[in-house]
Parts: sequence; C-alpha cells; structure tokens
Amino acid sequence: MNRLACLAVLFLCSAVVPAQQFSSVPGQGRSMVVSKFGIVSTPQFLASQAGAHILEEGGNAIDAAIAANAVMGVVQPYVNGIGGDLFAIYYEAKTGKIYGLNSSGWTPKALTIDYLKSKGVTEINPIGVETIDVPGAVAGWDALHGRFGTLPFSKLLGPAIYYAQNGFPLAERNARYWVSKRLLDQPGYKETYVIWPNAPQRAWPRRLLQRSHD
Repeated sequence: MNRLACLAVLFLCSAVVPAQQFSSVPGQGRSMVVSKFGIVSTPQFLASQAGAHILEEGGNAIDAAIAANAVMGVVQPYVNGIGGDLFAIYYEAKTGKIYGLNSSGWTPKALTIDYLKSKGVTEINPIGVETIDVPGAVAGWDALHGRFGTLPFSKLLGPAIYYAQNGFPLAERNARYWVSKRLLDQPGYKETYVIWPNAPQRAWPRRLLQRSHD
C-alpha cells in the first residue's frame, strides 16, 4: 500500500542566508540549496522541479505540493501513485496555526477476516493486494486545495499531464526499482507497469558512469 507521509517539504525563506555562514560546516560535500522564494523536496527531481515552477507561477506551498505529488504519480507510480493515501501537515505562517490531514482510505468493505481465511491467507503481505485500501490521495488534494490552494487544478496538474503524454528521463536507480523481483512477483504488477519488451535501461552512458567513479 502506498503511503505518502509528506507531499513535499517546502522551506519558505524570508531572505537568502549569507553563504559564509555555512563555510565551516564539517563534512559538507556540496553547496547548500538556498532560496529566497521556496524549496520543494521530493524523491524525484522532476517532481521537485514541478513544485518549484508552481511557486514561481505565484502558487503557495499547497499548490506546489499537489503539483509535485501528481508528477510523482507519473514518474514513480510504484511508490507514489494516485491510488495511495495522503498525509499532510501544513503550517500557516500568517496565523501561526498548524493543520493536519489524514486522507488515508478505508479498508474495502468485503475484505473481512472471514474472507481472508476462506482464501487461505494467514499472514498479510506488506505489498500484497490484501493491504490495498480505498485510495485517499486525490480526496486529500481536493481537501487541501479547497482550504488553502490558490491556483486551479488545470495548472497544478499540468506538469504531470505533460510527462504522461511526452515521456520523461528515467534514472538508472529508478529503472532497477521499477522491475524489482519483489514487485514483479505481485499479481497484476507486470501487466500494468512493465508494458515494454525489455526493462528500462539506465540513462547514462557506461563511459560517463566509469568516469564519475574514477
């Protein structure tokens, strides 16, 4: 069952922090990402980019989070699809209030203990069909948008629609996850998500990979 603990982590800063304040951080391997207008953090860069774009278009944190979550459902549907649940914590700086949303779905009505026993199920598979509940993610989008959103859904879902129609670059690690044996063994997974003759290949040339490891 998909569990989305947080739509996106957005740090809305009032000013850019001077870089010299971070110069003495021990063990730092790369420059920090610092922004005056907002940062969107997700497991996939295209989703983060979509959320940041919504901020640039005048949207707020909820608008950006919905856009990012929608893109995740396209580029990593095996992790964060619209058929999953949604949990959100929202801090409103203007009022200082914190809001929480539990948009997890209900267990299907017919999925009773007696039904599972009749099918010989004695132990629930954490990623099996028996753990799937009634999806709550889209209802969560609607609830958050209705309370706090500012931009229309047509704009928020635009990036996800674009990648669904035009495709997207698939990184090598995501390609491995997409066809992991653990997922392929689940009934219906292969028929839904592995719709090509061969598994997706890594996006980077082998020579570039070797060079980066030197």
